[in-house]
Amino acid sequence: MLNGSRDAVLRRMQPISIHGQLSYDVHYTFADEPDGQPRVARIGPEALAPGLQIGDKVRLDFLVGVVTAIHRL
Repeated sequence: MLNGSRDAVLRRMQPISIHGQLSYDVHYTFADEPDGQPRVARIGPEALAPGLQIGDKVRLDFLVGVVTAIHRL
């Protein structure tokens, strides 16, 4: 998807630090592809909805094919 939003299920969130800046590798599968291949997006904490948990249904915002925000449904 280039631009827009798509529903997904959160599978894993791994915090990472790159030169002291916190980011997250967020693993997800698309909701309409339950057996689909897991995907990963690297995103900053400011773009994550607070309190996300593994298994949550989320909406991913995309811009030019890159995840820019994750919201809880």
